[in-house]
Amino acid sequence: MTTLLNKTTGANTKNWYSIKEAGTLLGLRFLWLAHKLLGRKAVSVLLIPAVAYFLVFRAKARKSSFDYLNTHYQYFPNAWTHKPTIRDVARHFREFAETVVDKLLSWCIHIDANDFDVENLDYIEAQLADPQGLLIIGSHFGNLEYCRGFMYRYHDKVINILLHDKHSENYTAMMQKLNSESRLNIFQVEEFDIPTMLKIKHKIDNGEWIFIAGDRTPPSGNDRTVEVNFMGRTALLPIGPYMLAKGLDCPVNLVFASYDYSQPKQPVR
Repeated sequence: MTTLLNKTTGANTKNWYSIKEAGTLLGLRFLWLAHKLLGRKAVSVLLIPAVAYFLVFRAKARKSSFDYLNTHYQYFPNAWTHKPTIRDVARHFREFAETVVDKLLSWCIHIDANDFDVENLDYIEAQLADPQGLLIIGSHFGNLEYCRGFMYRYHDKVINILLHDKHSENYTAMMQKLNSESRLNIFQVEEFDIPTMLKIKHKIDNGEWIFIAGDRTPPSGNDRTVEVNFMGRTALLPIGPYMLAKGLDCPVNLVFASYDYSQPKQPVR
């Protein structure tokens, strides 16, 4: 929860996969029950105590949020009307919490394709009609889960997901409980042995799609990363997804889903 885009600014920065999961399985179940009985708006209200807890008791998260927001303020001053304050940190935490809930719900509620304003739909339709497999790289910007949900309406395309979620066992357990299919075609990124690679290659050859996040340093360390300039600071981004694409010998596309605040009627983020 410390950053919107996972980036490493120094050798001593704590990696995302070593950060202990916050929250309990009971808490997630409570939020799901509240959604089922009272609706999504009620869940948003119930998130306020959780946001307050992080704001008061999670000093490292609060500091990281301030650091990110101040960096954004300095690099994009025209996007701000004021210097970031504690209220902006609270909003930062709140939006993160909302996104986590939406990710969870995306596996168990109906996702209406009409809720999406798709850029270059003709290109997407052409990709869907292409029998060749495809590697799709996303990020933790917006809600990649809703991208998958959107693609699920095309039942003739099999979607596979490469991820590392052993640092978020409560979230994973809740996702499994809500929808057993949420764990179908899942591959842990730390388990890329030869048999797994051959299985993924077989899926690509069969015309299936592979989703992977391309903005997190690998759990194995920072060896397979490249330094880039990110908002005036040095960041490490992984090269693994692109090495994977080369090994799979398949096309690569980028995909993102973000919430349009000018259209409040839309339920997705």
